[in-house]
Amino acid sequence: MSCNSSVTHVQLLAAGQAERAPVHLLPCEVEHNGPAQVSQYFTATTKDRKHEKTVSFRGRGLRGQELSCPQGYTGLVLKEVNKTGSDQEDRTVTVSSVFDKLTYWNLETPPNSDDPVVMAMGWPELAEAIHGPVED
Repeated sequence: MSCNSSVTHVQLLAAGQAERAPVHLLPCEVEHNGPAQVSQYFTATTKDRKHEKTVSFRGRGLRGQELSCPQGYTGLVLKEVNKTGSDQEDRTVTVSSVFDKLTYWNLETPPNSDDPVVMAMGWPELAEAIHGPVED
């Protein structure tokens, strides 16, 4: 029995070379890969309560909230350099932009503490508490 595995190589840029870009996590699949004119066609309205944002996307109401990356973490937007034909081939990706916050969107209901993405942002702090040194 043989076990084939592929490797993903990430090409990092020197600090400051990658541009900062706004990131939106939508509750749908958009069949487009590449840049989009988000600021021209996707402008959210911010409500005073709870930093909630609202927007209409293709006739559907979306409600969102801006989430910050956990302290000490930076988000990366990766772009595949040359697409492979199978899962067995090595892949190479490069950093196309970086972010320290993203806007997380739900259909019709605002994000809350039970949403997996919201919970994931708190995971590094929880993991450190679990795996950190125990004080007497």
